[in-house]
Amino acid sequence: MTEAAKSHKPKRRRGLYTALGITTVLGFAGMGYLALMGGAVAAEGSAYDYSFTTIDGDPLPLEQYRGKTVLLVNTASQCGFTPQYEGLQALWEKYRDQGLVVLGAPSNDFGGQEPGSEKEIKKFCEVNFNVNFPLTSKIVTKGDDAHPFYKWARQEIGSGPKWNFHKYLIDPDGNLVGSYPSIVKPMSKKLRKAVEKNLPKSAS
Repeated sequence: MTEAAKSHKPKRRRGLYTALGITTVLGFAGMGYLALMGGAVAAEGSAYDYSFTTIDGDPLPLEQYRGKTVLLVNTASQCGFTPQYEGLQALWEKYRDQGLVVLGAPSNDFGGQEPGSEKEIKKFCEVNFNVNFPLTSKIVTKGDDAHPFYKWARQEIGSGPKWNFHKYLIDPDGNLVGSYPSIVKPMSKKLRKAVEKNLPKSAS
């Protein structure tokens, strides 16, 4: 399976893009995708304005991760990219003591590849990949019914996930600083470098 994203520049909505700039990286499947490499989005609101529900049904406000770096990934159990769970777990284990939170958000949006219940998804992740990073309940990432965070993220950078295992990087201040498609592996040099650059200063 492939993922492509629009190659145009992120939309300037309510604020200004600051810091080190925006890097447009190589295209995929005939189109480009945008990755915000170290540039913070200084706009009205932040990721901390949004809340999810854990896979066990408890409230999961992103505010609870204030001061940490969050990698939010829309996941699926029956996708060609599903083995990335292993890399996400490895990334979590490598950087969690330095302030990284990996957050998986199961979604059935693409190819109907996450049809199971939350209970089934949790068991699948634990049994097959020893996942112990936090997971949300199933969400929608696109269209009118998209989770509010995903609507905000799409507005901030002008595009959203095109397939499973799209990765959003959020800095300790709640700014959206990175957007990476499925083909960028969790333990790739590109993503590890971005994570390291945005770890909490007190922990890096």
